[in-house]
Amino acid sequence: MSESEPMDIDPLLRLRANLPTRWQRLWRALNEREGLPWVEKYRPNTLDEVVSHQDITSTIEKFIEAGRLPHLLLYGPPGTGKTSTVLALARRLYGPPYKKHILELNASDDRGIDVVREQIKNFAMTKVLFSKGFKLVILDEADMMTQAAQSALRRVIETHTKNVRFCILCNYVNKITPAIQSRCTRFRFSPLPEKEVQRKVDEVVEKEGVNLTDAGRDALLKLSRGDMRRALNVLQACHAAYDVVDETAVYNCTGNPHPKDIERVVQSMMSDEFGTSYSLITSLKMEKGLALQDLIAGAYDFLDTVELPKQSRIYLLDHLGSTEHRLSVGGSEKMQLTALLGAFKIAVELSQKKI
Repeated sequence: MSESEPMDIDPLLRLRANLPTRWQRLWRALNEREGLPWVEKYRPNTLDEVVSHQDITSTIEKFIEAGRLPHLLLYGPPGTGKTSTVLALARRLYGPPYKKHILELNASDDRGIDVVREQIKNFAMTKVLFSKGFKLVILDEADMMTQAAQSALRRVIETHTKNVRFCILCNYVNKITPAIQSRCTRFRFSPLPEKEVQRKVDEVVEKEGVNLTDAGRDALLKLSRGDMRRALNVLQACHAAYDVVDETAVYNCTGNPHPKDIERVVQSMMSDEFGTSYSLITSLKMEKGLALQDLIAGAYDFLDTVELPKQSRIYLLDHLGSTEHRLSVGGSEKMQLTALLGAFKIAVELSQKKI
């Protein structure tokens, strides 16, 4: 090709170059959104889009309309919509340039007493140029803050209420000092109902073209336990790894034992001879890469479906809890497995006694 000849460029790039500026911005935003994890890609942008918790979002909406937004304390399990609600609130208050008006700190940031005294205090003392009203300080996972930092924060909340509203997010409200709790309006985010999670999962499945079976959907909803973030992350991982997302694919991706394996283990512990049962469970753990902790959690759920006398059920549940605790403080898996096997054998003997 001679130097005088124009270089041929990709037709898509040529099309993009000829678009008006606002359409180029939209094109760039769409491309950036395509590469996002599904949790971020499908994060709600408005309060109306937040899954479940209509009572909380409608109350916050009324606060905004009345111009009397208080300091907020949102608490509950992970993946229930706390961060999404606060970011939707910021968009509702400030529009697209909302990031200029908020200071967001997460557990990954250093949030000791120095950060409260300097970064948060400096942000609270200043106003955004040409803007009216207040700014937002979002403290995500605030239960990880030290007691000294929380004590300093209490004073900042009191002093700078005119300029700033604080949105404090945490998993465990008992780790937030009573002084801060009393200065905030509290909302509890409970685990999401299975129907609400299913509705969002079905929407994502349709948009992303995921080949999800009914059994796979049931397994996904069961393992998510009301955590939307977990449900979408597992769905995306399964879609990347398997052409058809069925029950086995979901359990393989999460590393959880399959219900059939759990049933096999529990039946063996209750009916087989001690040595036979021990060998079966050990070989299954090696073959499937299972931890005793996972087997205990699965056995606990499975025991709800088994008919047992009252005294046997109480005895077994007590020993399941004790074994889990001993594992959590560093107990040997081999010893704890034999102890658990012994507990199951005693529970079977108890069930045969007449009381």
